[in-house]
Amino acid sequence: MKPVALYLIPNVVAEDALHTLSPQALAVLPDLRFFLAEDVRTARRFLSSLKIYSAIEGLTFQRLDKDTAYADLNEIMQPLLEGDSIGVISESGCPGVADPGALAVRWAHAHRVRVVPLVGPSSLLLALMASGLNGQKFAFHGYLPIEGQEAARKIRELERESAAKGQTQIMIETPYRNANLFLNLIKNLSAHTRLCIAMDLSGKSEWVRTQTVEEWRKHVAPWPKTPAVFLFLADS
Repeated sequence: MKPVALYLIPNVVAEDALHTLSPQALAVLPDLRFFLAEDVRTARRFLSSLKIYSAIEGLTFQRLDKDTAYADLNEIMQPLLEGDSIGVISESGCPGVADPGALAVRWAHAHRVRVVPLVGPSSLLLALMASGLNGQKFAFHGYLPIEGQEAARKIRELERESAAKGQTQIMIETPYRNANLFLNLIKNLSAHTRLCIAMDLSGKSEWVRTQTVEEWRKHVAPWPKTPAVFLFLADS
């Protein structure tokens, strides 16, 4: 019998990309009956699509999202204390990375529960790999401010930091605001800063391009409402 553990289960980062899931994760899943997820409905759909359970109804799901309080975890994590492992499923990519799964991991460490990260796709690392920017020094900043002046201030601040440290800056946005972030970036970044846009990573319409901001300004086109990662690196 395997020791009790909190398993961190990566999800696909693009639709119809089940082929990107690792054999390691697929081997662990059949033994798990308890799961934490941001959205129980999509987690059920994900596990059902794998066709490894005879009945999804036999599985137990608990919600773990941005509104979950640490104090709530004693009840949510009860199966671990009773000898059953739990799997944390991300909505996209890897649990705990730009994901509320980190809260469950914090609880597990505090209670001396084994934590097992499983191999799987991460849009942030895939984008960094394909960008040609600095993979030795990088920082993920999540979502930038939306409003014009505040967005401009933050972008220029990150560009100065990038130049001073030789650091790649990584950010994401909700798909329907891709165009807004792109315009904020090309408006406020220096002409020679290299900007990468990576869209639909591992998906059928995957597209990655890195070029200077000056080059991006020549071809401003509408952006599809597709999951994307934005990265830039300023001249030092």
